[in-house]
Amino acid sequence: MEKLGWRDRRISPDSGSLFQTFPSFRPWVNVAQKTEVQQEDDYRTGPVLVAVTLSGGGARAAAFGLGVLKELKRTEFTLDGRPTTLLDEVALVSGVSGGSILAAHYAAFGDQTLERFEPEFLLKPFESTLLKQVFYPNHLFDLTSPWFGRTHILAQRLDELYEGMTFGDVRKNSKAPSLMITATDLTTGAPFDFTPEQFALICSDLNSVPLSFAVASSSAVPIILSPMTLHNFSDRCGKALFPPDRSASGSPDFRIQMLQQSSEGYLDANARPYIHLVDGGVSDNLGIRLMIDRLMANGSVYNSFPGVLRHSIRRIVLVAVNSARDLATRVDLSDEVPSTGEVLETLLYGAGARETQMTLALLENDIKRMAAELDEARSREDSPFSADVEIHLINVSLRDLEEPDIRTSLLRVPTAFTIEAFDVRALQDAGSAALRSSNAFQRLKQSLDHLDKH
Repeated sequence: MEKLGWRDRRISPDSGSLFQTFPSFRPWVNVAQKTEVQQEDDYRTGPVLVAVTLSGGGARAAAFGLGVLKELKRTEFTLDGRPTTLLDEVALVSGVSGGSILAAHYAAFGDQTLERFEPEFLLKPFESTLLKQVFYPNHLFDLTSPWFGRTHILAQRLDELYEGMTFGDVRKNSKAPSLMITATDLTTGAPFDFTPEQFALICSDLNSVPLSFAVASSSAVPIILSPMTLHNFSDRCGKALFPPDRSASGSPDFRIQMLQQSSEGYLDANARPYIHLVDGGVSDNLGIRLMIDRLMANGSVYNSFPGVLRHSIRRIVLVAVNSARDLATRVDLSDEVPSTGEVLETLLYGAGARETQMTLALLENDIKRMAAELDEARSREDSPFSADVEIHLINVSLRDLEEPDIRTSLLRVPTAFTIEAFDVRALQDAGSAALRSSNAFQRLKQSLDHLDKH
């Protein structure tokens, strides 16, 4: 069936279509879940489980992340007697802002992304075209609507990139990894991810959400772009993340308590009938926090794999890609009053860098805790983990580049939807090189080489 573009979907907002042609122009709105049971993700499972998280950073992050994906594809090993690659075993891909553009493309098109993404996005004049479209007569009319903002124009362009695909289209493909896109709840400042768990809280149908809407929400830099809005239908069938018999209120873990508080805030649709979303990098530029917090909230890593065959999981791998750059201007080098642009950049990227370091530190501790849990779980008769199970965390950052001149140059590439073609290719090479040079990655490769020998 032919995919409909963003502008082709008109009818009424309650139908879940993208646009209606009324004097007060309304963009696409989400719809309520049709049943009380929110469809859960059928996460791919196998002996080797790989998750890849792609940070924010505009086209810089997308190009650097693409280089990492290409290196994962080049990493071959034998599993149960068949040849495979690390990219083939990716069960989850997560993205924030610029990283979400790549994450959604890979979830939608798989290995085609390795060849298509560069010419279809990275080398296209995406940003200049976007700016021109703002002044198209039809968009100038659209922008007079109180329900239509600048980010909706971005979503229209992204809808072309993703060929009109929705989360439902991705989830119907058994070979596609699960997709997680992270935005920020403007009111609470907490991460808001496009996942079944999050949409169960607001009783909304994730399958009907266009990939373009989620990615645009995750990329909606405050002030520069407008927030994106979701309807909260929790008064119809909102499902609490923590059932009464498994409340987190008594947990000594402050992060789990905060997760419960944030989750329960969505269950009162009268108090919060609408959820406004902005750039995911405001709350978590790595797109990891909610994923790890929910894993911890389950009580143990053992509880996070229900229904998995006994002793079947042998390697768990998390590849965290951090494409953060240096500040273009250091305001603390001058006694002049910082400009609005300098303040915005410092708040987003300076303070954001501190949050990223905190997230990475928390992640390191969580991985150590999970490794200890795996040591205990592997001996259980009903354990999903094999006796030789291992967990590997691989952090990949632009700052890991060994060549100082290249590192300095790429850390200065701006955060934009379009960057120079030379930088596009240099960043891809850098992503591959940074992964290859990682000691953690080399240890993983050695582990995988011996996987079929036991």
